[in-house]
Amino acid sequence: MKNAVAVALLCVLVTSGCVPTRAAIPPTPAPLVERCDATQAQLSVEADQRASPWSIEKHVARNFPGRHVSWLMKDSAYQTFVVQTNAKNFGRCNDTGCYLFAAPTTVIQRAVQESMKDGKHDPEVLGKALGLPAKNFEGTLRMMTLDLDATGVCVRLPVESDPGVWKCTTPEETDCFKFGGYTSGGVPEVMVLNAPVAQARVEEVP
Repeated sequence: MKNAVAVALLCVLVTSGCVPTRAAIPPTPAPLVERCDATQAQLSVEADQRASPWSIEKHVARNFPGRHVSWLMKDSAYQTFVVQTNAKNFGRCNDTGCYLFAAPTTVIQRAVQESMKDGKHDPEVLGKALGLPAKNFEGTLRMMTLDLDATGVCVRLPVESDPGVWKCTTPEETDCFKFGGYTSGGVPEVMVLNAPVAQARVEEVP
């Protein structure tokens, strides 16, 4: 309040008139579906129709603060599939693109932090927090973070046909893919297409 009064008084003393400045309003991000090619856009539309009244836009707005996503890889896999191959994109790649499951950055960061003990992460704790097998997190890890708007990548709800999906074989199974935008452990997830290696922030998790 004092600052506002001081600025107003300065305007009166120094100028004949003072127009208060307004903070610049950031541009509205382009709809997520518009960032996808024709094939992925069609898949996104169909997934949204199936999830209605839910949608990828509502999913990201509610569950992904700052519209940032993160994911974890074993360092050995990172070195083999990203560094040694000089990969341009993360994920499982085929002739339609590179497919990557990602979660909210806040969720991944919190899970990693809570799993740390004596300077190293506990795979059991991390796996339990993310609803995935502990074996996925054994050894040194890499945590990648991507800004969806800065990169302009295609992102949509995951579907059963996506590479890497662990399909359910019985209705009773719980540790398998279920449509809706959440892992079997209840963690929000999205499918990111062609996540650029050059634009990701990479951190080591001991």
